[in-house]
Amino acid sequence: MPGFLAVFRKEMADQFASKRFMILFSLILLAGLSATYTAAQSIRTDVSSGNASDTFVFLRLFTVSSGNLPSFVSFVGFLGPLVGLALGFDAINGEYGRGTLSRVLAQPIFRDSLINGKFAAGVVTIAVMLLSISLLLGGLGLRLIGIPPTGDEIMRLLFWLFIAVVYVAFWMAVSILFSILFRQTATSALAAIALWIFFTFFMGMIAGTIADAVTPANQQDPQTVLGNAYLQMGLARLSPATLYGETTETILTPSVRTLGPVLMSEVVGMVPGPLPLDQSLMVVWPQFVGLITLTLLCFAISYARFMRQEIRA
Repeated sequence: MPGFLAVFRKEMADQFASKRFMILFSLILLAGLSATYTAAQSIRTDVSSGNASDTFVFLRLFTVSSGNLPSFVSFVGFLGPLVGLALGFDAINGEYGRGTLSRVLAQPIFRDSLINGKFAAGVVTIAVMLLSISLLLGGLGLRLIGIPPTGDEIMRLLFWLFIAVVYVAFWMAVSILFSILFRQTATSALAAIALWIFFTFFMGMIAGTIADAVTPANQQDPQTVLGNAYLQMGLARLSPATLYGETTETILTPSVRTLGPVLMSEVVGMVPGPLPLDQSLMVVWPQFVGLITLTLLCFAISYARFMRQEIRA
């Protein structure tokens, strides 16, 4: 693809030098520092009192919430989409508005090289941002609690980092799609934010309402209760935020064995203890694959739409 590397390098330079990226990077970093510091204080209290287990202590730096302050992975789940939306809401229509799109494509740069270069640069930017913040927070947590991570904890954090990059990249793909569908950058930004608000705040409530209407839960009948719960969970998993939350919870909390309702007959005889990493991945494999599929599907639609779009000087 002629021109791919040129577009990739230019987009990387523009992203890292942009004020919007620096603002969002600083926001997530400050939120992560606050969450990690409070989590470390809680861990140190548990360790000194003997209430903490000897395994997976380091992972708690990223998953423990204290008081009204959420955990770091929760901050990424909430603020990460804003990074993706900010990186892509003017990717194409911004070029239209500045009158540079036709000039760029007049050079020996193919259309697919342009959109692929923009998307690849955005994904690398997201990965560098999350990796650097995670390393900073991990170093701070190690200094505060004095307990180094085990090999299994490092592997779990790497898998979580990959999932977080895919999750943020999904929202970037959504914003790129809206930047292709709408010529005004303000319209594409508002449409992307509206979709994020819907999936983050309203999808769970809508799923519960639909489940109660379709299969009302009768407390005297366990089957109807299970049917209501399964339907609500299935509808909620249409949201990428739910897929990210379930995948993150299972991978970073090894004690999680299932994500659905559990019957007493299934609990009897179960040996308590954390799951190995491969077993945790098997629990959330559908969510993991679904999140990747949504990201690729959204970008594929953007790609097909952009390749057929008329571009005039």
